[in-house]
Amino acid sequence: MPGPPARDTRSLLLKGAGLVAIAVVSGLLWFLIRHDSTPDEPVAQPPAQNTGQFKFTLVSGPAKTTDCVAKSYGKTKEFFQDSPCQSLVRALYTTESGGAKALVSVALVGMPDSTTAKALKALTEQDNTGNVTDLVKDKTFAGDGTPSVSGKDAAFASRVDGTNTTIVLADFYDKHKDEALIERIADDALRLSADLHS
Repeated sequence: MPGPPARDTRSLLLKGAGLVAIAVVSGLLWFLIRHDSTPDEPVAQPPAQNTGQFKFTLVSGPAKTTDCVAKSYGKTKEFFQDSPCQSLVRALYTTESGGAKALVSVALVGMPDSTTAKALKALTEQDNTGNVTDLVKDKTFAGDGTPSVSGKDAAFASRVDGTNTTIVLADFYDKHKDEALIERIADDALRLSADLHS
């Protein structure tokens, strides 16, 4: 009487390898499905000071606070007493153009809503209404020949983005005068607020 048929070892090995391969592929697919729903990692953006018309170098700050009353003066201080800010970030930058060096103050003020952010912009655009105290005025930053960026020759620029108001003041070193250039520098510096967001 013939015995049981001989097992085909090779066939069994191939079947086993096939099952292992299916298990690996299934596990990989499950992993990808489970993890595909997570948001993509944010792509690092270049610093704002290197992406516009002028190249800015950070020289002081960012200095952060939530006490805008203590860091402002004039009617702007009174404004913050009635409408407290939620955040204030201040910084100083330098830039050069055609041999002229300028100091630039950038303040990013976070307000509770867009209405008060617009009201702050409208107030600081007027003459003799005070402002947010820049890092030169409060003596956080000092150096030889440092211009008073809140002086009468300083350029001013501001904008509102949602609930944030950006205020820029800029003036030249060495009493240099070029009104058109300093105003262009101040306008270009508005983008630096992107680097000051918490």
